[in-house]
Amino acid sequence: MQKEEVDLRRRTKEFAVRIIRMFISLPKTIEAQVLGKQVLRSGTSVGANYREACRGRSKAEFVSKCGDSLRELEESAYWLELLVDSGILASNKLSCLRQECDELIAIFVTIINRAKDK
Repeated sequence: MQKEEVDLRRRTKEFAVRIIRMFISLPKTIEAQVLGKQVLRSGTSVGANYREACRGRSKAEFVSKCGDSLRELEESAYWLELLVDSGILASNKLSCLRQECDELIAIFVTIINRAKDK
């Protein structure tokens, strides 16, 4: 396993753990819980999809699973935005998590583009 692959496996897992902790800390209102469950689902699936990509049997399968990770990250970014824009959480409470989400999006876009170019 390459160092970059190990680093991204660790980073996507840490992202999932941070999403879980954020969900646990959400207010127990219906709105917060509905949005929280959405981001919990999408945010925790990023790493699982990436691990599947690493075990892909072909480049096409790798690209497809990385695309799944990218879609889940984009969805997570949306739910995180809604948590802030709706006033459920203050922007400063999610700024680091949102930044990590944006950075992971950029990484997966790069991975997919490079894999397609090869």
